[in-house]
Amino acid sequence: MADRLAELREELAGAPAEAVVTNHCYGLFELAALYLSEQPPLLDHARLAIDALGCLVAGLEGRLGDAEPTLRDGLSQLRLAYVQIEGARRAGADVASTAGVNGGTGEAPPDAGGGGAPADDGGG
Repeated sequence: MADRLAELREELAGAPAEAVVTNHCYGLFELAALYLSEQPPLLDHARLAIDALGCLVAGLEGRLGDAEPTLRDGLSQLRLAYVQIEGARRAGADVASTAGVNGGTGEAPPDAGGGGAPADDGGG
């Protein structure tokens, strides 16, 4: 066990930091996608993973090498998916809560804004 740990440490020390950090970013992407794909989606968990990825991508702008455009695109896709899933969930809850209650028609009320969408750093 100690030999394997020493091997792994040596391998990690020999890898460029850019590659290791990028690999962690991909891990956060996969984690967020997993939470969004659960039934029902685990939106709070997904939002944390998306926001963490956003912090890394924005905070390390220009330092993530060739993977940076892919990470930015992936982050945008995750944010869009989150908003779509969260909006559909909210609309479904609104419809269910108004159906037949006090003469409700079952139609969702207009969105009042706000919401818990993942933070947008304003970038690409």
